[in-house]
Amino acid sequence: MGRYVIRRLLQMIPVFIGATLLIFLMVNVMGDPIAGLCGDKACDPATKAQLSKEFGLDKPVWQQYLTYMGNVFTGDFGTAFNGQKVTELMSTAFPVTIRLTIVAILFEIVVGITLGVITGLRRGRPIDTTVLLLTLVVISIPTFVTGLLLQLLLGVKWGWIEPAVSTEATFSELIVPGLVLASVSLAYVTRLTRTSIAENKRADYVRTAIAKGLPRRRVITRHLLRNSLIPVVTFIGADVGALMGGAIVTERIFNIHGVGYQLYQGILRQNTQTVVGFVTILVLVFLAVNLIVDLLYAVLDPRIRYA
Repeated sequence: MGRYVIRRLLQMIPVFIGATLLIFLMVNVMGDPIAGLCGDKACDPATKAQLSKEFGLDKPVWQQYLTYMGNVFTGDFGTAFNGQKVTELMSTAFPVTIRLTIVAILFEIVVGITLGVITGLRRGRPIDTTVLLLTLVVISIPTFVTGLLLQLLLGVKWGWIEPAVSTEATFSELIVPGLVLASVSLAYVTRLTRTSIAENKRADYVRTAIAKGLPRRRVITRHLLRNSLIPVVTFIGADVGALMGGAIVTERIFNIHGVGYQLYQGILRQNTQTVVGFVTILVLVFLAVNLIVDLLYAVLDPRIRYA
């Protein structure tokens, strides 16, 4: 196991470099950060030259990238164009988005897997058909429509929640935004769990466990569920990074100042330091979660061993 972890960590190095290089090139080559600083009016040549020198934008792109990566390894993600350190923005944005992601993942695990198990064990029955139709509806509706509809009904019309999340962004305030963020993924988790349970229910090891007289609950939890959760865990693990980076719409709707909000502001203002810095952390999060998911395979299925 130790050798496998070391090998995976070494494999992460070129992936991390390649992903950050791609993002850095896309942001710096395809955009004009100086134009974003000057607003609607074009910068005069003297101001543009001064700003380019101040932020190191007058150097070749490869040199900018090497400088940036060298600063990253010392914990310096640069300075936003408003003069604020990117690390300061991260310290306020990431805790909020992490709480939002935790709420969304809990919805996926608790609600999605529970519904998937119930429908998988009762395949073809009315409850199975009803859940399949509901999940199909959820998948078909865009997230911004679901968010705006819940905000209008629960926040404005019925007054059950605050239409906008406060600056503290407590877990209680993030329940509805977390549900909105997780809605599509929750539907996929439900359908994936259902399919996996229904397929494994006919496997030989399940029939053998039933023939031995094991209690139904033990057959489901110790044998059927553990093997059926492997593809579900893979999906949820990949979804963690997607939820953190894809929360732009949800955070905009509920006025949550998290990672999505900062990325939106950085893209809108062409603030390259902010965008590249936040994406760099998201890449690290995605790589770490994928490693944890791979290690969880051995926990779910004892037959899996890593050399």
